[in-house]
Amino acid sequence: MEKRVGIITHYFGKIGVAVMKIESDSVKIGDTIRIKGKHTDFTQTIDSMQVEHESVDAANAGDEVGLKVTDQVHEKDEVYLVSE
Repeated sequence: MEKRVGIITHYFGKIGVAVMKIESDSVKIGDTIRIKGKHTDFTQTIDSMQVEHESVDAANAGDEVGLKVTDQVHEKDEVYLVSE
């Protein structure tokens, strides 16, 4: 089951980090997310997450977080929380 939790607002290609604006719910280290867009569709586990350059274990609606991503993403790609 998938639930939309946010949207990609920026991507730093050289370091493989995406900025995600969390729109609903919360995400935490260990969660599985699916990033989906016009040219993007992959699933990964959140291994590291930062808010304002500080490592965090969880983030809530309204936060903008930096995520290490395993593949290239694009602005406006949608982020879904994957649950069993």
